[in-house]
Amino acid sequence: MKKLSLRLLATISLLCSLLSFSSHAQDAPNFGYLSLEPDIITNYIGTSSKKLGFVRVTVELMIDSVDVLEIAEHHLPLLRATTIEIFGQQPEDKVKSLTGREDIRQAILKALQDHMRKETGAPIVKDVIFTKYLYHS
Repeated sequence: MKKLSLRLLATISLLCSLLSFSSHAQDAPNFGYLSLEPDIITNYIGTSSKKLGFVRVTVELMIDSVDVLEIAEHHLPLLRATTIEIFGQQPEDKVKSLTGREDIRQAILKALQDHMRKETGAPIVKDVIFTKYLYHS
């Protein structure tokens, strides 16, 4: 009798856990990803006015939801141009340092969200991810 009660209790506990997991899975974010292809290749400001460096970056955008992925794709030229413009304004020391790279990433994210808010009424871009980051001076 005790074994039956323990099994029943374990089964009920397992079912409650599965129901809880199921409801959390439905509430989970439904992010989408969009690549800025081809890679971003542009110049940045070198240490002297006569010297330019270049940077090559593979950029992935995390989009709020797969439901708005098509909207983000429609604005891809704007998103790409904004990213290139921000990289082109960066000094060499910022491009080459890890903290500078993070500052650039945050600046791109903010600019993309501002543009998307202006164009669509929502920020749409959740995050900016650099999957490849190469520079040469």
